[in-house]
Order: sequence, then structure tokens, then C-alpha cells
Amino acid sequence: MTAPTPSAGPVAGGAPRRDILDRLDALRGTDLPVRGGRTMAYVYDSGLDGAEELAAAAQARFAGVNGLDMTAFPSVVALENAVVERAARLLGGGPDTAGTFTSGGTESCLLAVLTARERARRTRGVTAPELVLPTTVHAAFHKAAALFGLRTVSVPVDPVTYRVRPEDIAAAITPETALVVVSAPSYAHGVIDPVAEVAAEAGRRGVLCHVDACIGGWYLGHLRYADGLPQPSAFDLSVPGVTSLSVDLHKYGYTAKGASVLLFRDAELRRHGWFAHASWPGYPVVNATLQGTKSAGPLAAAWAVLEHIGTDGYTELSRRVHGATASLAAGIAALDGLRVLGRPEASLLAVASEDPALDVFVVADEIRADGWYLQPQPAFDGSPANLHLTVTAAVAGEETVRLLLADLAKAVERARALGPATVDPALAEAAAGLDPDALGPEEVGLALSLAGIGADGALPERMAPVLAVLQALPPRLTERLLPEVVGRLYRPEAGGPARAAESGPEEG
Repeated sequence: MTAPTPSAGPVAGGAPRRDILDRLDALRGTDLPVRGGRTMAYVYDSGLDGAEELAAAAQARFAGVNGLDMTAFPSVVALENAVVERAARLLGGGPDTAGTFTSGGTESCLLAVLTARERARRTRGVTAPELVLPTTVHAAFHKAAALFGLRTVSVPVDPVTYRVRPEDIAAAITPETALVVVSAPSYAHGVIDPVAEVAAEAGRRGVLCHVDACIGGWYLGHLRYADGLPQPSAFDLSVPGVTSLSVDLHKYGYTAKGASVLLFRDAELRRHGWFAHASWPGYPVVNATLQGTKSAGPLAAAWAVLEHIGTDGYTELSRRVHGATASLAAGIAALDGLRVLGRPEASLLAVASEDPALDVFVVADEIRADGWYLQPQPAFDGSPANLHLTVTAAVAGEETVRLLLADLAKAVERARALGPATVDPALAEAAAGLDPDALGPEEVGLALSLAGIGADGALPERMAPVLAVLQALPPRLTERLLPEVVGRLYRPEAGGPARAAESGPEEG
């Protein structure tokens, strides 16, 4: 019997191509939109015609290329060198700068911490490495500390500016400090830490200093080319004492997901984070990232989009984003009951309430009903509950900004009429006495049910009550419950439309 061609229909229980794509479209219909600027977190839209199609075409050409072995696929080396060189030129690198293309900001941050730990062990004899960081740094650094066995030393930030104070970082550095981290900007508030001053303090003590510019580096780097606009604070590798920097291309580089660059001051520093193994009967292994096998597709897509938009294109996109951010900040400040936290220098805004009768979590629910997603951020360490806005080029039109501000004003009025989401004080008091490490399934189930989450894991349509409960709980208890929430979503029996269609073997 002749084997059918791939387009001939289902084979041995397989589904037709059209049916598969229709099912994928149905699944996407349940998601937030990734184009148009209405989802103001997680996604980045340049608004440029053809950029997404170019990225998809480039990715398809390299989807099967394995970045594990550059000797077998030299194209990987050529593309990575080109992308890293471009990032280094933009972000203060010199002739000795070395870099690595990674799968995203989290992997870049993990590798920065791993590299610092290994260098501290090998060159300074540090046996109990510490990671000194402001309370505003991205969670990826706490993840790195947990994975790689470092003790975190969290330093509070100024309660008005939300920037860390250099003298506080200096006081936290010890002989065991492997790495100091600062943000440019911080995700939560969009402010740039005093990089030059902190890097100088670290350098005086022989400690590495990493700048997390994952979200802002590409935007801020190109903003410096825009004539007539305020220059961002110094933050890149040109700053004395800065030894590494991470920048994501799938954010303000507007490339396909899975694209970040980790830059080091030199190759000698970078090598401390590489893994090599020859003590087995297989092929010699050298890994520059946490991954072994990895598709070269995201790398090719990133290179293609960077080449296509170019320096002038990114500068213009940054100019547009700057204008939209300023307009939104001014418009939000004019709304009764809202204020922008800190003085953002980048394209991120944190919007809090000044009115006890106005709950920003309820505002988030209300404006989501109008087709916008503003990301809720719970209160923590002096930072009040707020809404996060990532402003991308797709937002940077007068009509889009006007519409967002108008819808936000209406959402504020509806939220004020509804009143804040409340938490039973007795519940909060009882929860404060729980030991997160001793919770059994019944206690977890009860706690989640009080937050409005049932055994099936389905999240309620309105999230303000859930967020209010989680915010009222001690952080360690919240961290114990969050994996339970997500774990209930990831169940094989919950596959829904994505589950493979039931069918018997093809006749023939």
C-alpha cells in the first residue's frame, strides 16, 4: 500500500491539517490579544507592517537547525555573533565584550548569577555566595539564587523614588558577595537604579555588578539617538564597574519570543558560566546556555527583525513610545483618584490609587471588560497595590492613547461605584498563623476556596477578590498557594479543545 502524502488527510488517527489549524484558532480565541497595544504586559507590538511575517519566515528557515553543536551548524555562530555585536555596540561594549544569545530574560539572569557564583568560587574562594539586590529586582534573580544555592540579601528602596540607595547596597556587600544587581529600569515602577554609583561601590570591593536591562535596554539605548529628548541615566557597559548586562530582544527589539542577549565585559568572565563535559563515551559537550539542544529559529528571527528595522527604525519607535508614555502619565495623573508611582524614565508606568474607595484591582477588572489588560501588582514593601502598563509602539498613536485614557476614566468611575474588594479580617488573622511548609491538601483547598478558586482550578471571571486575598496573606503563604493554583490548571484531563481527536486507524 502506498503511503499517503501529508496533505491526504488523517492517517492512523491523525487529524486533517485544516481541522488542526481551526482548533488552534479556537484556542487562541480565549487569549488576550497580542497585537494592537491593548495587552499592556507580556507582549510587545511594533505596529510595523510585515515585521511579524518576516520573523515567522526567518524562524521557519532555521527551525530544524540545532544550536547545540556550532561545528555542525556554523550558521548559528554567524548569526549569534552578529546579534551580540549589535547589542554590544548599542549598550556600551568595547572590543573585549563577549556575549551569549539566550531564550529570554530569565535565562539571561540565571546565567549572570551562575557565572558570578562560579567566578567567586574559583577566583576568590567564596564558599557561601551571596546575591545583593534591591527588593525591586525581577523575580528571576531569586529563582537563580534558589537554583544555584546563593543566599539573597535584599536591600530596601527609597519609598518615594523606588530606586535603591547606593549606600544601602554598599552596607550589604560582604566578602561572600558574588554579585550585585541593579535594574534599568525596574519592571514594577519603570525607574532606573543609580547604576554608576552602585557599580562603583561594587567595583571598589572587587565584586561583579550586573545590570538587568532586559525590558528597557533596547528602548533606552536607542532613545539616546533621538534628538531633543531627555537622556536616560547612565546604565550600560560603558559605566565603570558594570561587568554584565542583560537585554531582551523580544521586548523592545520587537522580535519573536525566545530572544535575549547576555553581555559580559570580556570572554574571560563569560567562560565561568559555560559548561563543558568530556568524561563520558559520547560526543564532547559545551553549553553556553542552560539548554542543550535548542532551535536556531528564534535566533534567525531576531537577526532578521533587527536587520529589517535598523538603528533609525528603532530610534523612531523609541521616540514614539516616549511620547505615548509621557501622554499617558500626564493623562492618568489628571484622573481623580489615580497617581503614577515614582518618576519613570522608561516606558513602564505603575498606577496606584489615592482614594480609599477606589481599588485598582477592581479597576483592572472593569477595564478588561472594555478590551484592555492592565497588569495588577499587589502591594509589597512600601509599594502600594498598582496597575502596570507596558507602553509599546503599538500604543503610540494619539487615538489609541485617547481611547485608553477615556476607557480608564470610565473604569475608574465604575470601580468607585462598586467599591473595593474586601477580605474577612478573621481570615487574614487566621492565615497569618499558618505554617506554609506544614499545609496539607485539605488546608490548601480551603485557602484556595476562600480566594474563589475551586477544585477544578478554574479562575473566576473577576480577579479582584482573588488578588485581595493573596495580597492579604503573608508572602510565604502566597508563594505556597500560587503553585497550587497553577497546578490545578495544568491537568491532562483539562486539555479541552487541544485534546487529540478520538479516531480509529485508517482503513486501506
